[in-house]
Amino acid sequence: MFFKKKRDQLRQMAESVPSWWHSIDLGRGVVTPGAKPAADLGAELAVLDLPPLKGKTFLDVGAWDGYFSFAAEGCGARRVVALDHYVWSMDLVAQVEYWQECQAKGIVPRPYETIPSIWRPGELPGKRGFDTAHAALGSRVESVVADFMTMDLDELGEFDVVLYKGVLYHMENPFAALRRVAKVTGELAIIETAAVLVPGFEHCAVWEFYEADELNFDPSNWWAPSSKALRGMCRAAGFARVETVYGDPAPSGTAPGEVVRYREIVHAWK
Repeated sequence: MFFKKKRDQLRQMAESVPSWWHSIDLGRGVVTPGAKPAADLGAELAVLDLPPLKGKTFLDVGAWDGYFSFAAEGCGARRVVALDHYVWSMDLVAQVEYWQECQAKGIVPRPYETIPSIWRPGELPGKRGFDTAHAALGSRVESVVADFMTMDLDELGEFDVVLYKGVLYHMENPFAALRRVAKVTGELAIIETAAVLVPGFEHCAVWEFYEADELNFDPSNWWAPSSKALRGMCRAAGFARVETVYGDPAPSGTAPGEVVRYREIVHAWK
C-alpha cells in the first residue's frame, strides 16, 4: 500500500462516506471516523494472534470497511479477499436511524433485509467505506460481494488463512456455517464470536438461542456458544485441532445458572 494522495484529498475521501464502522489509517495523519476507535481495532487485531502471513492467501469473511483485510495485506499476505454482502447491501445511516427509532418505541426491529429503505443490494451503499479506503490506500485487496452461506465455494477457492470474525452468531445454522469455513480453509481459520458461559455447566456444550433482539438489541443475532460447544462444533465441521486463544472467562462472582456473555477466539487448524 502506498500513500500517494495529498492530505486534503484523503480527508475529503474520508468525509465522503456517510457511515464508517472501522477507523482506518489512510495515511498522512488521516483516519476514518469509525464507530470503532483505532485503538480498539488495534487491540482486536492483536488478540486474533495472526500467524505469519508473508506469502499466504487470506480470506476475510464479513469484511465491512476492510480494516482486517488491509491489515492482512500490510502483513505481507500475497493475496487477500474481502467478502461481504450483508453490510455492503445496507444503507447504514438509514439502518441506524431505524434502530434508534425502535429503541425509542421499545419495539424489536424487523430484519433489516425486509426494509426497502435500508436493504439496497443493487446499489451496495454499505460498501462505500471499503471502496473509499481501498482507493485511498492503493490497495490490491480483492472484494467479493456474495453471501458466504449460499455462494459457490469451489469458485471462491481455498485460502491458507480464513478470518471469520463477528459472523458466527449471526448465522441461523452455525454448524453449516462452520462446515463452509472448513471447506475454504487450507491451514488455519480464526473464528471470533459472541460466546456464553453458564457456571456449573462448563462441561456441557451449550448454545444460547436469541429469539428476537436479546443480544445487543440486534435482530440479526441468533446463537452464541459456550467454549466447549464452539471447539466441539469446529472439530465436527472438519477441523483437526482447535485452541482457544482469547476468552473462556472464569465464573467467579457469578450466581449459579447466570449466563455470562463475552467474546471468544479460537484457532481451528486443518
